[in-house]
Amino acid sequence: MEISVQRAAAGGSRPVYRQIADQLRAEITRGSLAPGARLPTIRALARRLEVNRDTVALAYEELARSGVVESAVGRGTFVAPQGGPGGADAEPYRPAFSNLTRRLLDFERARPRFGVATDAVPMHALVPDPSLYPADAFRRALDRSLANSGGALLLYGGPQGHLRLREVLAERFARAQMPARPDEIVLCHGASQGISLALRLFAEPGDVVALEAPTYNNALAATIGLGLETAQVPMRKEGPDLDALERTLARPEVKLFYTIPTFHNPMGTTTRLAHRRALLEIAGRHRKPVIEDGYEMDLRISGRADPPLAGLDRSGLVVHLFSFSKSLFPGARVGAITARGASVEALLALKQATDLSDAMPLQAALAEFVASGDYDRHLTRLRGVLRRRRDALIEALAAEMPPGTRWTEPEGGYQVWVELPEGFDTAALLPDAVAAGVLFAPGSQFHADGRTSRCLRLTFSMAGEDALRHGVAALARVLKERLQRAPHHEPHVYV
Repeated sequence: MEISVQRAAAGGSRPVYRQIADQLRAEITRGSLAPGARLPTIRALARRLEVNRDTVALAYEELARSGVVESAVGRGTFVAPQGGPGGADAEPYRPAFSNLTRRLLDFERARPRFGVATDAVPMHALVPDPSLYPADAFRRALDRSLANSGGALLLYGGPQGHLRLREVLAERFARAQMPARPDEIVLCHGASQGISLALRLFAEPGDVVALEAPTYNNALAATIGLGLETAQVPMRKEGPDLDALERTLARPEVKLFYTIPTFHNPMGTTTRLAHRRALLEIAGRHRKPVIEDGYEMDLRISGRADPPLAGLDRSGLVVHLFSFSKSLFPGARVGAITARGASVEALLALKQATDLSDAMPLQAALAEFVASGDYDRHLTRLRGVLRRRRDALIEALAAEMPPGTRWTEPEGGYQVWVELPEGFDTAALLPDAVAAGVLFAPGSQFHADGRTSRCLRLTFSMAGEDALRHGVAALARVLKERLQRAPHHEPHVYV
């Protein structure tokens, strides 16, 4: 079996994993690989072709999706039996996916894969540490809510969600300088569904939406899935570039602006009050709605909290997103969209058409959990842990990283944005880091165009203080080895 790959730098036009899949498919079609033949292991083929194991895994996954091969856990990957209902020579069914689906598949396949790195320090994931989940207290809240409401919680609920939870959230939002009535809140399946619903409020396939660069990669995925085009507004230390925002929102084809002003993902930065007011003035002048993602708003660990954009907005331009996924646990899948006026009615229509109803038992349990004070007790404990982890990570970066490295110092949330010296490509660096026992998110995955980046995101959500120090030391060793091997020959890359 002869397989070769052509890298992009040498003129290759197709992704390497697709080159591998195409050649294997051709071998099977020619009969060089008969039905039942075992393919090389992922590790063996990756070593032979001198590529990352995830690249080979992607090729095998593509072949499996088209029915060419079959995988058996613990046994390997085999050429699938040819034929079926159409006869021995029938071609396997190949779905004709829509253009949107194909674009989304390409986006998802470009994301880093970490399945082979089970023992590495997890500084890539934006997921709360399961050891900190208040499982027992939440179970008691769920028991109480079911005992109090009985079978009524097991029926379909209205599209707006559980009233008591909306009342509880309205009280909390008011204390966070964002007054809202319960009837201005629509509950949803986490902020992720909130992003899609809010985008659909104002944009349809083919429209352009403005996003920060870099920005949350699942927001990028949502725009692709909805058939939207993007206009990128560069991020600065103080927040989105206001001059660029002015020019972007002046374009008639741009329908809205999505922003994360508090504990930005991936940068971890927080914009100040004057910047927030200026942003709203620009949006108001151009009559363009703003989607404010406040997914980590309950995770402040230092500094003073300024009002959310939605709390400063007087004209109803801002749609605000909230989630329990980062502050509590993601399995509850409960978030909230806050809007005003006609936007609420439109959100309810979209929600009804999307999924009819949320899970009422979980929403009722969350209302009980928050009202009882258990949520605030959990937040007090969590914030203390996060403060210590953040400080350990920042101290380790200062002690270990090579000269010229810069990083943000977040006032809350889980993430730190690291900018390496000129010459590094963090996507290309990732395989060496995984081999050294540390995981991170390369900067390219937070840009709509997937541009090469010398930046990376480190999180302190899953790893303890000692593990964070170990992970930074391992990453620093990889960087220093790269600098020693090729101090003058790395290509120029962009932030």
